[in-house]
Amino acid sequence: MKILSPAISQLARLRMGRIEYFMQYPLQVQQQVFQNLLSAAQYTEFGKQYGFSNIFKIEEYKARVPVQNYDSIKSYIQRMMEGEQNVLWNTPIKWFAKSSGTTSDKSKFIPISVESLDECHYRAGRDMFSLYYNNFPESELLTGKSLAIGGSHQVNKLSPDGDSYYGDLSAVMLQNMPFYGNLVRTPDLSIALMDEWEEKIERMAQAVIHENVTSIVGVPTWTIVLIKRIFELTGTDNLADVWPNLELYGHGGVSFTPYREQFKKLIRKPDMQYQESYNASEGFFASQDVMGEEGMLLFLNHGIFYEFMPMEEYGKEFPRTLQLNEVELNKNYALIISTNGGLWRYLVGDTIQFVSLAPYRIRVSGRTKSFINAFGEELIVDNSDKAIAAACEATGAVVNDYTAAPIYFSDSGSGGHEWLIEFEKEPDSREKFVTVLDETLKKINSDYEAKRHKDMALRLPLVHVVPNNTFCEWLKSKGKLGGQHKVPRLNNERHLLEEILAFMKKS
Repeated sequence: MKILSPAISQLARLRMGRIEYFMQYPLQVQQQVFQNLLSAAQYTEFGKQYGFSNIFKIEEYKARVPVQNYDSIKSYIQRMMEGEQNVLWNTPIKWFAKSSGTTSDKSKFIPISVESLDECHYRAGRDMFSLYYNNFPESELLTGKSLAIGGSHQVNKLSPDGDSYYGDLSAVMLQNMPFYGNLVRTPDLSIALMDEWEEKIERMAQAVIHENVTSIVGVPTWTIVLIKRIFELTGTDNLADVWPNLELYGHGGVSFTPYREQFKKLIRKPDMQYQESYNASEGFFASQDVMGEEGMLLFLNHGIFYEFMPMEEYGKEFPRTLQLNEVELNKNYALIISTNGGLWRYLVGDTIQFVSLAPYRIRVSGRTKSFINAFGEELIVDNSDKAIAAACEATGAVVNDYTAAPIYFSDSGSGGHEWLIEFEKEPDSREKFVTVLDETLKKINSDYEAKRHKDMALRLPLVHVVPNNTFCEWLKSKGKLGGQHKVPRLNNERHLLEEILAFMKKS
């Protein structure tokens, strides 16, 4: 059954006028966003603290307001979570998106305003489909349903007597979605917001196999888990047999490179399309506008003012940041945002590169710190260092050095993390070392904990004990022994780990 008529689908294409406007006048649009944000927040506590009411130029703003991270604004957010208003933003904040934490917190809670939902996340979602229709004018994408594979946490009250809630961004968006959005999505909210992932995947698979699904939106890891369960229920190994009208998979959050070939095997459909987007708890920043080409169009009129920090400025007390007219192609910049959710000069933690300057298209190049985020677990070095320390304390071990990388999904099972560890003193029990390592990571990183639930996305870490001096000899072979040269703790790709394994075989 067709959910939307071609006439309603045409509305998605009409948004191209607004998109083309900010593509043509990017600097003017960003200037207007900047002025609107400061005007809206001038009487908030943060706005009064930094004198928003008499800031008229971007350079004044940059000189007066320091670059923020989560730790520096956590006290403001905590007060908002306790019900205080007009702190960072001028309209009531009742929703908080829970995401992976910082070096001092297991989780972050990003404030979500009505404006950030309506003018950023939902608008960007509509624009993503508009861009798709602009590529494929004859598409019937919106005549079926979109399978939305949301987050792993329900919406929860912050306190029994309060009026504030938190959950994964996807859960917050689903809970607040306009009525027309629910007409074109599946499964039902009672399933989409379930917290128990094993039951959720089962009920989702049962609910959607008889729908006319034309698009799928979700991170690759959980999407693969769901597809494999659907195959078990239907007896096929090609998703196109289940949903012959399926035409689009929208992905983001982690690199799609390791999954691309696997999806081609799971969805054997020559006209299947893949569209990348850059959507985080802090904002929906960009989406691919030309299918088949690298780069995502930076969304410039969605309530976010952007600054770009050259990586050589990272860590400085007063870093230099650039505007759009100052950036260069193929250089790494740390992304800094000011938003209609009350984030001011906030360092997101991602690094981006511009692949086009007319219009402004970007790609996510990594994180500002060493990390593994192949499955949405957002593991940072601070997490791994703490977990190694806990495992050493529990087993009497002493670690010289280590490195870790992802094990990608395969036909034989879920993904995982592979560790190479060089011990000065080996643990009393290797099994206990691995167990404590894993349990500590779950304790200090909520996203890792969610992915490890019942081994559905991540299995127990695979740990290899390497001979003494392995890392030193490897660095020496590359002419990088001593000085500032170090073995990277965490790597989001496998090439370095594979290189060390190959070096060990030759030695």
